[in-house]
Amino acid sequence: MRSRPVAALGCLIALLAGCGAPGEPSGDPTGIAWELIEGTVDGNPVPVIDGYAPTLSLTDEGVSGTSACNGYAGMYEIAGDQITFSDVFGTEMACAPEGVMESEQAFLQGLLLVETFSMTDESLTLSGEDVELVFTALPPVPTADLTGTVWVLESLVDEDSVSSVGGERATLELYSDNSMLGSTGCRDLHGRYEVTGAEVTMPEMAAEGDCSPDLQAQDSHVISVLGDGFRASVEGQVLSITSSGGLGLDYRAES
Repeated sequence: MRSRPVAALGCLIALLAGCGAPGEPSGDPTGIAWELIEGTVDGNPVPVIDGYAPTLSLTDEGVSGTSACNGYAGMYEIAGDQITFSDVFGTEMACAPEGVMESEQAFLQGLLLVETFSMTDESLTLSGEDVELVFTALPPVPTADLTGTVWVLESLVDEDSVSSVGGERATLELYSDNSMLGSTGCRDLHGRYEVTGAEVTMPEMAAEGDCSPDLQAQDSHVISVLGDGFRASVEGQVLSITSSGGLGLDYRAES
């Protein structure tokens, strides 16, 4: 049996775990980033909003992920095919898109009811008497492809809208020691990054400098995507990163 401690992120969500003799596990769900694709709680479907799907990762540090908009973390225990969660905490940011807060509430409610798990290579199902949460496996962060390259920002992405970049050269540099450098086109960035599940987060990012009025929206977009945590994919010389709500940035490797 494993118990994973984790530091508090915000408000406590109490969890009452189910009991019963463990069966044979169908696999090991740890070390994989999972994204919710569907679920039911108390007979009602869990709404999954495009760009705000809840995620879940089980590591040596505990359970963590996004509960649609906010981050959460806590402890978990596995015995055979049984899994329970406890001491779950989450941030309390209000999220404006319609349905996101309802999705978050339903997901967290369902997580508290989970008693068992089953999985395949590509899916994980968490179940209990009144809950079923079905996840799909996310690709890991391509850390080796991200680091050691100067990425130059080419486009700002907002769902289906793509706009060009102004100001000075905007860059992003990630290094193997987890340090980062960059710029928004008007402010310099520095700090550290972490790989959590399928996302890159920048808990210590700082920005220095000033932006003219015509570059403030670009600066805000870049800071929002990098600061909220993002998923990354590299195809050839192009790095595409996406954050919640369909915001993204497209970079190209410096030649």
